[in-house]
Amino acid sequence: MATSPERQAARPLAAPLAETAAPPEPFTGLPGSVAVSHLSVYHWPAADGRRGGTPHMHLTCSEGYVVTAGRGAVQTLTASGYEETPLEAGTVAWFTPGTIHRLVEVDGLRIVVLMQNSGLPEAGDAVLTLPPEYLADPDTYAAATTVPEGAPREEQARAARARRDLAVDGYRRLRAARDPQALADFHRAAAALVRHRLGDWRERWERGAAATAAATGEHLERLAAGDLSHLADATVRSRRPAEQGRFGMCGYLDVYRF
Repeated sequence: MATSPERQAARPLAAPLAETAAPPEPFTGLPGSVAVSHLSVYHWPAADGRRGGTPHMHLTCSEGYVVTAGRGAVQTLTASGYEETPLEAGTVAWFTPGTIHRLVEVDGLRIVVLMQNSGLPEAGDAVLTLPPEYLADPDTYAAATTVPEGAPREEQARAARARRDLAVDGYRRLRAARDPQALADFHRAAAALVRHRLGDWRERWERGAAATAAATGEHLERLAAGDLSHLADATVRSRRPAEQGRFGMCGYLDVYRF
């Protein structure tokens, strides 16, 4: 029997089928989506007579140091000026994005480095303070900063030291300029160099720091509702270094993968 238009109009519309999607994988990294590495600061002397690492800046990540042995300092340069913070065993120091920093070594400086966003500072969020002519485009910058993987260790050390010396040169120019425009020009060049990587960085943030913050909110809501089910999913994990003695920006790195 035919149904009248009036009866058809009165029928409730069927709810659309919900799209089925796999739940996001739980984050398994360190608390808060930080990452750690062990750092032994380079003892190579630079042109100014100071021994230490490669000056550089992070654009989206904060970084922290827990000093476990030795003595030294971290030199920093921001829009507010230059500072030198002493470092010794027991010191905790940290800084926000936009801080140009250079580690200098006095006596066997060793540090546990804490990095935001699942270790992004060692996975791309770093621009070395090279002289302006090396910051013109990503290819020129990469040619001056890449340490060749698979090369003999002596060749890797030569490349790491050469890029350190080049970055110290650019850093000393920035310090000597005493001109806010010089620092602003470096900021703009650094941002242009990493622009093509921002999509990957956002994915890392979404999978890591954003996911962990959302999980905490969900746990609070569950607890408020009397739902304790997430406590039954507790896990314990541990790691050994995935790579030891890698030539990093500031020194020899023991790297962990999470």
